[in-house]
Amino acid sequence: MLKIVVNSQHTFELNENAAQDLDLMETHPGIFHILKDNHSYNVEVVKADYAEKTFTVKVNGQIYEVKAQDKFDLLLQQLGMGNGSNKQIKDLKAPMPGLILDIKVAEGQSVQKGDPLIILEAMKMENIIKAPADGVVKLIKAKKGETVEKNQILLSF
Repeated sequence: MLKIVVNSQHTFELNENAAQDLDLMETHPGIFHILKDNHSYNVEVVKADYAEKTFTVKVNGQIYEVKAQDKFDLLLQQLGMGNGSNKQIKDLKAPMPGLILDIKVAEGQSVQKGDPLIILEAMKMENIIKAPADGVVKLIKAKKGETVEKNQILLSF
């Protein structure tokens, strides 16, 4: 099941077989012609963020902002764990005990979600710890060559 929110106003629930009710043909990359209930629709995917499951689509010349949630997103939301990407992260903690091999950022540096911050060696493997969100590094508490414990604060945003 998918929950679809259009323009932050209209909510629809679609089952996994919903596409079977459509006559869908891709005419060009990202451009589709759809027949549904004897109505014709020209659909263009203007922008797609697959990680966030947000899309901007143009349907018969009208622009729509669409957000999709699958059954896993809905379960996380039901458990109170949804919207994790919207939370403000203050501290980055070590996910496991290990040795700090390298620190890829400096205090005062702006980082984007996914940027490499620290390389941590644990169990003879190098683990790249990435920025969980956009922010600015305020304080680096770890040092290169230092051994850290699980949940030890490595840096603050």
